[in-house]
Amino acid sequence: MKLTDAVTRLKGVGPKMAEKLARLGIATMEDLLNFYPRRYQDWTKITPMEELTFDEEAAVYGEVVDVKEARPRPRMSILTAVLTDGTGAVNLVYFNQPWKRDEFARGQHILAYGRAEYQYRKIQMSNADTEAVEPAELADFQKLVPVYPLTEGLKLSRMQELIRQALAQAEDLAENLPARVLRKERLMGRREALAAIHFPKSWAEQKAARRRLAFEELFFMQAGIALLRKKRQQGMAGIKCAPSGQLVADALQRLPFTLTEDQRRAFADIEDDMEGLVPMQRLVQGDVGSGKTAVAALAVAKMTENGYQSALMVPTEVLAQQHFRTLTGFYGGLPIRTALLTGTTKAAERRQILEDLAAGAIDLLIGTHALLEDDVVFARLGLVITDEQHRFGVKQREALETKGEAPHTLIMTATPIPRTMALSVYGDLDVSAIRGMPPGRHPVKTYAVGRDLLQRVYRFMEREMDAGHQVYVVCPLVAESEKQDLAAAEKVYRELSEKEFPRHRCGMVHGRMKEKDKEQVMEDFCTGRVQLLVATSVIEVGVNVPNATIMFVYGADRFGLSQLHQLRGRVGRGSAQSYCILYTDSTSDTARVRMELMTQIQDGFLLAEKDLLLRGSGEFFGYHQHGMPDLRAADILRDLPLLEEARRAARREVAAGLDCREELARRFGGKFFERIYH
Repeated sequence: MKLTDAVTRLKGVGPKMAEKLARLGIATMEDLLNFYPRRYQDWTKITPMEELTFDEEAAVYGEVVDVKEARPRPRMSILTAVLTDGTGAVNLVYFNQPWKRDEFARGQHILAYGRAEYQYRKIQMSNADTEAVEPAELADFQKLVPVYPLTEGLKLSRMQELIRQALAQAEDLAENLPARVLRKERLMGRREALAAIHFPKSWAEQKAARRRLAFEELFFMQAGIALLRKKRQQGMAGIKCAPSGQLVADALQRLPFTLTEDQRRAFADIEDDMEGLVPMQRLVQGDVGSGKTAVAALAVAKMTENGYQSALMVPTEVLAQQHFRTLTGFYGGLPIRTALLTGTTKAAERRQILEDLAAGAIDLLIGTHALLEDDVVFARLGLVITDEQHRFGVKQREALETKGEAPHTLIMTATPIPRTMALSVYGDLDVSAIRGMPPGRHPVKTYAVGRDLLQRVYRFMEREMDAGHQVYVVCPLVAESEKQDLAAAEKVYRELSEKEFPRHRCGMVHGRMKEKDKEQVMEDFCTGRVQLLVATSVIEVGVNVPNATIMFVYGADRFGLSQLHQLRGRVGRGSAQSYCILYTDSTSDTARVRMELMTQIQDGFLLAEKDLLLRGSGEFFGYHQHGMPDLRAADILRDLPLLEEARRAARREVAAGLDCREELARRFGGKFFERIYH
């Protein structure tokens, strides 16, 4: 039987069973074999009943000395089988399972596994798993028993039976890792590992099986990344720039601050890349306010100096206008011509921009997704910069790159990425990190408050506005309840503007406003005409108002750590001390931990690691947007050393000519690395 065969080919799998399996994502033999246990019951060690620890799972073995069934009320039954091993007794209790009465008889020997509890002055196990085992056969049943996440109507024993069938009947479980990798990494064979992950004889065997299967997943992920990188390097010659000259030197002189060590190192990396033969593919990650834009501005100057155009694509119109204002001011007096193109650019202005762009009269075009339109044609596109990369899919980034002949690519993100994510999501890119902050920046003081301190916070906000500063108030907005959340945000706006701060001009922006209206409010806030801005998280990126000193976040428990850190980064951009105040009524452990981490940690890289641990790799921003495959055995949170081993092995094998297109297509289909061989 082949791995691609439907599970209906297995004995006993009819339409109803197939439907239950489909709810678990199991349609083929391969799906079934890759449906790994979520945990194991340890039947290898039998605990004497007198030594049982309450609220812990254990295996016990003894003789049935009594079986009784009670019916305290209609439609309710309580079955109790009393088990003893000579050191003590355990009551095996089953609620509303009268059919189990036939599984127990006095004098029978039972091996049971469950959680020990002390109830009604007796030790009991509720709904324990049991096997009738004679003493001579006991050794055969002392094993690790796999437990799977099941669905209604599918028993654990049935799932185990189906997997045994699949293991016995699968014909094409040939080894898929190179023999030298198996030897060097000391890995189990593929068939052996699949058998051992489901039915391990010991914890050591289970650990070896998981390591093999996790390594396999990570190896092929990294092989795909390495093949993509190899294709980029071999498939085209890049634009070889000359060493940085006068225009770059002039741009450096115009910076309002001296580059930090991290900024200098990042720009040196970019210079090396741009002066090489291979097109640059570099990710610059840096904390909010760390000065990534300055590094990008120097890269544009270098590209212009070499006679090529640059494009800067950002996810929102607000951010596009912000960059346009910043860079136009920065380049004032330098021969670098900039233009802004967004979805709201007027038709006549757009036609002129496109004409100038095609004629080479624009050196830097800044814009949103509007840059991807077919009629946006560059004369000589040499550098593509994508800001806040996680807001775009991979294909959008590549669509912009195709508007030039093998342009250099620079990707920026203000959300620091944990090393595990950088190696997997961005494994095909070179990475530069900007960790330090420009001189003169004060750390933002962060506080978590509840309802009891709300009025004190409002009075503090009032004092800051009276002193000439500005305030952000952010309300959560999630797609599942957008209408209700928007109503809540509007209620907050009315309460603050009419009741709390009637002397101060307040504004509001949210995602459902017309773009023109939103831009007007943002412009008023940026220029100081609005002192307090109530907003949904649309202001998470792209707003640079040095005069704003307070970021107040309602419902802070509904944001992830990385998002809260992004919001905090909107203040602290001027010389005055700034504050981030996180308001929540939630008393959950998760909310408490998040608030504690935010008040204690300023380092975005460390917060990103904590966020990944709290939310899991699948929820961490951008993970699914990159079309990353599901990892069944591997866990990038705990398997970083294994990921690095797999990466080294994959790069070695790809360099030696490994062709694994069939394995990649089978594992990831078109969504992951379809670009490698096309």
